[in-house]
Amino acid sequence: MRIITFERYGAPEVLQYQEVGAQVPSDNEVLIRVKAIGLNRAESMWRHGEYVEPVKLPARLGYESAGIVSAVGANVTHVKPGDAVSTVPSFSLNDYGMYGEEVLAPAHAVVKHLSTLSFEEAVSIWNPYITPYGALIATGLLTPSDTVLINAASSSVGVGTIQMVNMMGATSVALTRTREKRQQLLDAGAQYVIATEEQDLVAEVMSITDGKGASIIFDPVGGAHFPKLISALTPGGTVFIYGALSTDVTPLPILDVIAKKPIIRGYNLFEITTHPESQKKAVEFISRGLESGALKPLIEKTFKFDEMVQAHHYLEKSQHLGRIVVVVD
Repeated sequence: MRIITFERYGAPEVLQYQEVGAQVPSDNEVLIRVKAIGLNRAESMWRHGEYVEPVKLPARLGYESAGIVSAVGANVTHVKPGDAVSTVPSFSLNDYGMYGEEVLAPAHAVVKHLSTLSFEEAVSIWNPYITPYGALIATGLLTPSDTVLINAASSSVGVGTIQMVNMMGATSVALTRTREKRQQLLDAGAQYVIATEEQDLVAEVMSITDGKGASIIFDPVGGAHFPKLISALTPGGTVFIYGALSTDVTPLPILDVIAKKPIIRGYNLFEITTHPESQKKAVEFISRGLESGALKPLIEKTFKFDEMVQAHHYLEKSQHLGRIVVVVD
């Protein structure tokens, strides 16, 4: 079996395939024969050494895989060999990596997904939906009266957030740089779309909200445009920063902050996934949304396992809408 590793930071070409012998799960591990892998932007950042924790080289990577259980450790009772499972991002990439034909995963990260989902769909649900769930639902923050600005809306998390906001009866406003993806975002469920490089963001938001401003902003970008987001926020509104896609310095508009008294908080899904009861509630909530049809994973493009370098190049173009999936034979 092959896994994917890297020994130095850099472009996708640093990824290399490595053959490994038979793997045996420890007491609290599950061995999975992988059928599909879902790509996350965090894995690109990890490969560049620009993530929220230091990378220990040589390194593995990959949070989300789906496949068939090959073997389980002595303490594992919730899944058994032959079960179709997927992995929830709830571990350090310094400890485990899901890029492989057969991988070991910590038992707490392994869940049985809905039988109606394909393996490709199963790797397109946890990060895209748990991320907004933890910020908007688990906190009890989101109500039907809220207007939510969703930055980088064409990402898999962005599309997941659009669907979740709609499911809760609130107003979803997708932010994208140009009009190129406007119709696709509307088709994906966004109630409004604003092209931030071509339209006046603040004026558009005020028009949508009758001058009140957005009550919640969900931002994985930061960077030079952050002050405009604050200007588009209602007084006392909440900004979740859950990523740093921009390499620019993120200015803090002091006068707007003083005037509007926003709540600005950093956030990541590990707040939910590393606590068993919170993770269980998230999985149950998302499963109900999938069963009802309110949540439906959107897959942009698939690659073969031997095309992981090409898949990472495609990921970094940031031109996709939804999830990029790698299929393993």
